[in-house]
Amino acid sequence: MKILYGTGNPAKLSAMKRHLEPLDIEIIGLNDLGMKIPEVLEDGNTPLENARQKAKAYYKAFHIPVFSCDSGLYFENVPNEIQPGVHVRTVNGKYLTDDEMRLYYSGLAQKYGDITAYYKNAICFVLDDTRIFEAMEPEMESEKFIITTKPHSAIRKKGFPLDSLSIDIKTGTYFYDLPEQKLDQVVVKEGFLTFFQNALIALKD
Repeated sequence: MKILYGTGNPAKLSAMKRHLEPLDIEIIGLNDLGMKIPEVLEDGNTPLENARQKAKAYYKAFHIPVFSCDSGLYFENVPNEIQPGVHVRTVNGKYLTDDEMRLYYSGLAQKYGDITAYYKNAICFVLDDTRIFEAMEPEMESEKFIITTKPHSAIRKKGFPLDSLSIDIKTGTYFYDLPEQKLDQVVVKEGFLTFFQNALIALKD
């Protein structure tokens, strides 16, 4: 089965292909279509609302099985007004570049001390006009990690700017320095894999 992942971010596409490698499916991204990509309004209040908006819009545009993901970033012990939630890249109405994100979030860590954070993740998979699978379960949340003040000294990965500020609590290691297998565990590879396993089982019933 060929499934469209509704993203134009090469880093996210590569990571998802790795997460779902055990399954007999082919994952392609928006840039593989060679077609005009519609702009999709993402104005939901939760990751699942945004994932649903994107998946339905891309299915309507291309009429092939498509899934979209969204996530929200949540902090412990900080004022509610600075919780990023689904607006990780948008601060005070401004869409931040990778460099601006690193500067903004390292500044928050400077102000409040190293911040304990985690991601809530959601996914919506539109198979056809009548079958839609979606989830935003606690099992899909990331492990807790630290947002710190000092970016990783050397590495910059386009599309994942916060990884340069993110530290694994168990090992004290920057995400950028974690082995690929360990990083997959931190970002809940198993949650997405289980979701698709269950969806494919449901299709056979």
